[in-house]
Amino acid sequence: MLSIIQAAGWPIWPLVACSILALALIIERFISLKTAKVAPPKLLEEALAVSRTSVPAPDVVKQLEQNSALGEVLASGFRALNSDPRCTENDLRATMEGTGRAVAHRLERYLSALATIASAAPLLGLLGTVIGMIEIFGSQGSGTSTGGNPAQLAHGISVALYNTAFGLIVAIPSLIFWRYFRGRVDEHLLTLELAAERFARHLNQLRR
Repeated sequence: MLSIIQAAGWPIWPLVACSILALALIIERFISLKTAKVAPPKLLEEALAVSRTSVPAPDVVKQLEQNSALGEVLASGFRALNSDPRCTENDLRATMEGTGRAVAHRLERYLSALATIASAAPLLGLLGTVIGMIEIFGSQGSGTSTGGNPAQLAHGISVALYNTAFGLIVAIPSLIFWRYFRGRVDEHLLTLELAAERFARHLNQLRR
C-alpha cells in the first residue's frame, strides 16, 4: 500500500488525509450517537415518575441534565418551572424547543464534513489521475524512455489511475456512513420531539 501511495505521486496525499479524517469522524459519530447517550429508553418514564406531584430538587434536575441529550431537554422544562412556577405553556414549550434546537445541532455535528469528504474524494482522485496523465504524455512527447517503452507507458497510466481508485475507496464508505448517521440523527430527533411533547403536557398539568 505504501509503495502504491508513493507511486501515485503527491495528489494522493490529500486523499490520505481525507481518509484519516473520515475514519476519525465515523468513530466519533458512532460513539456520540449511541442511544444511551442521546435518548435512553426509560428516562422519560423516570422523569415523569419523580415529578408526579412536584418539580424535583435542583440536584436531581442537574443529574437529569447530565444524563443524556433527552435529559438535557427534559431538565430545561424543570428549570423553566423552577425559575417561574406561573410561566405560561408557550414559554415552557419555547424553553424546551430552544434546548432541543441546541441538542439537534450537536447531534448533526461533523455530518456536513463527512458529506463534503464523500463529495470531494472522487474529484481529488480524478484530479490526481489527470495530473498523472499529463505528466506521462508530456514525458512521452519529450522523447524520454517512458514514451519509447509501451510497458512503461502502461505502468504509468495504471499508477495515475490509482488516484481515481483511491478516491472512490474513500468516497464510497464516507457516503454510506453519512447516510447511516443522517438516518440515526433523524430517528433520534423524532424520539426527542415526541418525548418533549409528552413531557410538556405533563409539566403543564403539574403547573396547574
